[in-house]
Amino acid sequence: MDINEFILKYRNHPVLFIGTGISLRYLKQSYNWDDLLSYIAQALRNNDEYYLDLKSKCYINGKYDFAQIALLLENDFNVELEKDRNGSFKEVNDKFYAYMKEDKNISRFKIYISMILNSIEIKEEKLKEVEIFKKIRKNIGSIITTNYDEFIEKTFEFTPLIGNDILLSNPYGSVYKIHGCISNIENIIITGNDYHKFDKEYDLIRAQLLSLFIHNPIIFLGYSIEDTNIKKILKTIFSYINPKSELANKIKSNFLLIEYEENSENNIVSDYDINMDDTIIRINKLKTDNFELIYETLSDLNLPISAMDVKKVQNIVKEIYAGGDIKVSITEDLNSLKNSDKVLAIGSSKTIKYEYQTINEMIADYFKIISDENSQLLSLIDKQTVSKNQYFPIYGFYKINQKITRYSEFKENQDRNISNAVEKIAFSLHHDHKTIDEIINDENISISNKANSILWGIMNDNIDIKDAEIYLINAEDKTTSNYKKLLCAYDIKKYSQEF
Repeated sequence: MDINEFILKYRNHPVLFIGTGISLRYLKQSYNWDDLLSYIAQALRNNDEYYLDLKSKCYINGKYDFAQIALLLENDFNVELEKDRNGSFKEVNDKFYAYMKEDKNISRFKIYISMILNSIEIKEEKLKEVEIFKKIRKNIGSIITTNYDEFIEKTFEFTPLIGNDILLSNPYGSVYKIHGCISNIENIIITGNDYHKFDKEYDLIRAQLLSLFIHNPIIFLGYSIEDTNIKKILKTIFSYINPKSELANKIKSNFLLIEYEENSENNIVSDYDINMDDTIIRINKLKTDNFELIYETLSDLNLPISAMDVKKVQNIVKEIYAGGDIKVSITEDLNSLKNSDKVLAIGSSKTIKYEYQTINEMIADYFKIISDENSQLLSLIDKQTVSKNQYFPIYGFYKINQKITRYSEFKENQDRNISNAVEKIAFSLHHDHKTIDEIINDENISISNKANSILWGIMNDNIDIKDAEIYLINAEDKTTSNYKKLLCAYDIKKYSQEF
C-alpha cells in the first residue's frame, strides 16, 4: 500500500512521535546522543580519548549505555567547572550561580546542554521542506518528542508540556516533551539517575500517552527501527494490553514508523516485525528520504474539522468545567447571544446558524489560514455576510478551498473595490519608490496618504510582493479599512493569475 492510500484512511487526527532524526535533518546545530556527549567531553578536556575512556566503562551486553556515560560525564563536568570559576565555561558558571540565588540547584552539565541546543537555525537546503512540514499542523492532534530543543513547538506554534504539565494538559495543539526541554533545564532527562527517577514517576504520564495511542494514528518520525525509545514505548504499551487482543491489533494498525533511508524515493508502506523479548510486534513501516511526500499527504488529509479548531473547542469546554466568569447559555437561537459570548454550537444545522469565524477574524488570520491550508475553516465563507463594498481577499482563500460556491461574487466585489480605490488615488501620490519603507520615510507623503501610496505601488508592480507580504504580516492593527484594502491588493497580485 502506498503512503497516500495509507494516510487517507485516517478518520482521526494523527499524533506525531518525533525523535532526534528530525532535528538532525533540519537544524544546522543538532546532535544525536553519542555526538552530544562527545562534543561536551571534547569541550571539557580537549582530548578525544577522554570520551572513549568513558564509553569503555559503560559497555554493557554488547552496546554502550549512553545514560550511564552521561552520568559519568556530568560528574566530571560539574566538578571541573566548580574548580575553574572564570575559565572557558564562565558563562555556564554565571548561569549556575544566578539559578542558585533563586534557590534553583540546576546541574552545570544540563545548563551547558541548553546552551548548545539553543539555536534552531534551519539548513538552507531544507527551508522549503520545513514550510511544507508546517502545513500539516492543521491535521495533527498533538506531538510527543524526546528532543530537548524547541524546533517543533516553534515551528508548529504548539504549546510545550514538560514534567507535571503533561498531566494537566489539553492534548490538542500540544507538544509532550517527555524527556524535558532546554526551556526547563531541571527537567532534562539524560543521565542514568534521571531515567531511574523518570521510570519511577512515569506511570501517570504513561497512562496519558496510552490514551493517545488507543484513539489516534501514531506516526514515528526521526527514529530508527532499533531505537531504544521506540522499543521501550512499545514494551510499555503491551505490558498493559494483551498483545494478541483486538485492542492490541487496533493500536498496532495505528502505528506508522517513517525510517530514513538516504536518497530513497520509496512510498510503499510495508509490515515489519519487531522482536520485543518473547513477543513479536508487527507494525507499519516506510523507509524513505521523500519526507515532502509524507507531509503533503498529511496536509491533504480531509478531516471534518481541523485539529486547531478542536483545541479551541476543548479550551472553551475546559473553561466551562473550571467555572469562574464564563457564561453558559443553552439555546438554539444564536441571535439571542451577545457578540462577546463564547459559543459552542451543538445541534442540527437546520436549527443552528453557525459562523465559526467572523469575516474580520478571517482577514486578521489570512496568512495563517493560507499557510495552514485550513480548508475546513474556509468552507464556512459561504455562510458569511459580506457587503459589496467590503474589502475581502477571496483569491488566496479560493486557492486553498475551491469548493467556495460564492467565489465569483466575492471575486467581482474585490476586483471592483480595488480598481475603484486605485482610480481615486491622486496623481501626486504616484511614485517611483521600490519599497514600502521608502514610502513610510518619504516626508512628502502625509501619514493619511501612506496607505494609498503603498496601494498604488503594489498594483503598479513598483513594490515587490514579498515586501508587501512582510509589511502586512507585521501590521499591528489588522482591523482597519486601510489594512484590508492593502491585503486585497496583495491577494490579487499574489493569486489572481492562477484562476
